[in-house]
Amino acid sequence: MAAVTKVKHSARRARRTLGVCGSAHVVHDGFTDAVYVLLPIWAQAFGFSLTQVGLLKASLTVALAVFQIPAGFLSERIGAKTVLAAGTILAGLGYIVAGTAGGFTGLLIALLITGLGCAVQHPLGSALVSGAYDGAKRRTALGIYNFTGDLGKMIVPPAVTLCAAWIGWRESSMLYGVIGIIAGIAIWFALDRYSPPKPEEAAAPSPSKGGWGIKDRQGFTLLSMVGFLDTATRYAFLPFLPFLLIEKGAEVANVGFALTLVFAGGAVGKFGCGVLAARIGLIRTVVVTEIVTAVGIFTLPMLSLTAALAVLPIIGVALNGTSSVLYGCVADFVEEDRHARAFSLFYTVGIGSGAISPIVYGVVSDAYGVPTALTCIAAMAATILLLCPLLAPRLHAAIQNS
Repeated sequence: MAAVTKVKHSARRARRTLGVCGSAHVVHDGFTDAVYVLLPIWAQAFGFSLTQVGLLKASLTVALAVFQIPAGFLSERIGAKTVLAAGTILAGLGYIVAGTAGGFTGLLIALLITGLGCAVQHPLGSALVSGAYDGAKRRTALGIYNFTGDLGKMIVPPAVTLCAAWIGWRESSMLYGVIGIIAGIAIWFALDRYSPPKPEEAAAPSPSKGGWGIKDRQGFTLLSMVGFLDTATRYAFLPFLPFLLIEKGAEVANVGFALTLVFAGGAVGKFGCGVLAARIGLIRTVVVTEIVTAVGIFTLPMLSLTAALAVLPIIGVALNGTSSVLYGCVADFVEEDRHARAFSLFYTVGIGSGAISPIVYGVVSDAYGVPTALTCIAAMAATILLLCPLLAPRLHAAIQNS
């Protein structure tokens, strides 16, 4: 009876962890992705160039990248609950600062603050969910956790757009900032029962390479390289998509709807690619999604506005499909007691590429136009296909040994 009670308690605790981390994912992805609809609004309001737009997006991404690893280490000292709640509150404060900004510098500072706050969510949320489940249930739980982020992408950007049209972009930004602060407080209380074991009660960590617990350095490196290119593609494509649509005749108010199409496709991709991976394999799924991503982005500038809108959900499926497969593979290469560190390292590598790509393609867009920049982005996505044959045997061996 005691064993049954313990199992039930463990399952209940796992569901609670998944629910809280998933809710945090909704809020945090809302913070990072509402920026895509705010960028063209800020560009019109302050007369920014596309290079400045890229710098603004990069400031958010740089902060996201820089604090990933420190967030993992900090959680080991003061607890995941404290870091996750504090990060959510900090991100909310960043949006409030953005609502009061008077130009480029103010928005740059606001996005740096938001990025620092949002940096905690992916490594800690992924590690908490990964630690709450075992075996096949872990992949399913991580898939659900990743899907909740797409809910944030689908809900928040159009909501911010509607509020900006109704009450103004400043008020809309500050309102979501307040929601973020409330969410941070709620996360603190919702995770109140979760507390990591005290140092004297914790089991001794298993031996790990270099303190990171990476069991296959070459395999983890290849996985990170694929993540690097995949994230660079996503972070380069989304900031400049609204400007391409505006060139085709879309109103700024309709950009939120267009991004919702991409994010809705992404939500479908998270689940659909999981099913596809079960049928044809993880690496073959990555090959399919990257081909669709590259072809979709390459053809987008040639299409009419109506046709482009119709294609966006398909691009969204492929654009997010790869990431859902990659995130689920990180734990296979790492010792269990080092999941938080490994996820933070993986996200740092990926998001680091996302910090560089908006600046690079912002300069390309100013010099040669947005369509040319998108063509280059499509070519970058296609290079992932060259890494897949090298990653395949390493991933298979890691899964067999995990």
